[in-house]
Amino acid sequence: MKKILYQCTHCSFKAEYTNLIGACPKCGGEWLDPLYDLEETAATWQSDLSQRDHTIWRYWELLPIRDPKNIVSLGEGWTPLLQIENMGAMLGNRHIFVKDERQGPTASFKDRQASLAISAMKEADIKEAVVASTGNVAISYSAYCARSGIKLWAFLDSDVPHEKMREVTLYGTEVIKVSSNYDTTKQIAAKFADYRNLFLDKGIKSLIAREAMKTLAFEVAEQLGRVRGVRWAAPDWYIQAVSGGMGPIGVWRGFKDLYDMKLIDKIPKIAIIQTEGCAPMVNSFHKGLDISEIVHNPTSVINVLATGNPGLAYPFLRQLVLTFGGAFVKVNDQESFRSMRVMAQLEGISMEPAAAVACAGLVKLVQDQIIGPHETVVVNASGHTFPIEKQILESEIVKRHTRVQNIDGEAVSVTEPGVTAIRQEGLINALKRLDEKVQSIAIIEDEPDARLLLRRILQYERKYKIYEAADGASGMALIQSKK
Repeated sequence: MKKILYQCTHCSFKAEYTNLIGACPKCGGEWLDPLYDLEETAATWQSDLSQRDHTIWRYWELLPIRDPKNIVSLGEGWTPLLQIENMGAMLGNRHIFVKDERQGPTASFKDRQASLAISAMKEADIKEAVVASTGNVAISYSAYCARSGIKLWAFLDSDVPHEKMREVTLYGTEVIKVSSNYDTTKQIAAKFADYRNLFLDKGIKSLIAREAMKTLAFEVAEQLGRVRGVRWAAPDWYIQAVSGGMGPIGVWRGFKDLYDMKLIDKIPKIAIIQTEGCAPMVNSFHKGLDISEIVHNPTSVINVLATGNPGLAYPFLRQLVLTFGGAFVKVNDQESFRSMRVMAQLEGISMEPAAAVACAGLVKLVQDQIIGPHETVVVNASGHTFPIEKQILESEIVKRHTRVQNIDGEAVSVTEPGVTAIRQEGLINALKRLDEKVQSIAIIEDEPDARLLLRRILQYERKYKIYEAADGASGMALIQSKK
């Protein structure tokens, strides 16, 4: 049986890790980190890793489960790392990748967390548990609890669609709908668990939950290494839409472990993306606050990102960005829905609105030249566009299904940013300035693929007459002939 130590980040107390320890016995601190033998693990991985199954459990040595017989798995992990070619051309960066977490057992990155959390519950002989969720966690935990025989109580806030609630109940979970926001839902779930003397999953405060997200970093480094013809490689940027902040904290920890094992030569910059309707971390960072402000009444319709009080996550992420580089960015819901359409129509990737928030953040970071054209970027496509997104799809997409709306402020030039003022702002914004009488456009571009991409973008905007030329001379001749 594997021996694991843990350390309290508040008082530095160390002890042997036992099943699902929730707080430091010395100071009561709730933020505990496991300690592993990284040197031994590095040697083991170099010799054995290539022979292992492609799930999160290939990284067994750095996960806090002591006995492999307690693993509860549905084949989670090793989701594709997809290069984004068309959108990359639009943004002037051909080094953009999406970590396609839609391919998990329940179609979200929360499957990683669920597999490790339910395995830990099994190892601790827990028979009944409580979780609060905005949807994805409840679905994933329900599937894994069903597989392990653990009874689950899921507390869902009032914004969770009925279709998601029905999916949760399909697994046999007891669902309690709370007529309030997510922060209140968490409080009620905690009171229920205390009253019934049941185990409460504490989300980001849980050592288990944070450790699960490390596997994203491990996979990205392995997969990007294969792209580059090496064993391991780190991107320059990792981008994720954030609610409570668990994902990027765990991913950073994974890259930090790899760096400490000397398997990668840098730790990526982390971009934290939030919606304008619930952006306590972004607002607090730009105000220079050490402790996050609280958003009591989130206004974003993307409810899975509606954590108004990020608590301990914010100071941790703030320090990561200040130390290792990165950014805190907010985008509005409309920008997110537009990015959702662009990713579906140009890349064939249908993602949940929360994942589209990350893509909208990517666009803004490129537009503002915070991300350079030669930097490698990985965006977490955290989940799939379920049928339950119909209330968003019907109002924002279906009624306009024959065209893509303008992408405000998006950098869509196929050349390097900064060539001219208009190209730096983006093609879509340039088109918005055109008079409605403009019916014909000439594309002058020497690269055939870029011309095709531009033609597609223009066709989405309006039924222009489109002409093409491969160089300036032939372009001028074309223009003269059409006068």
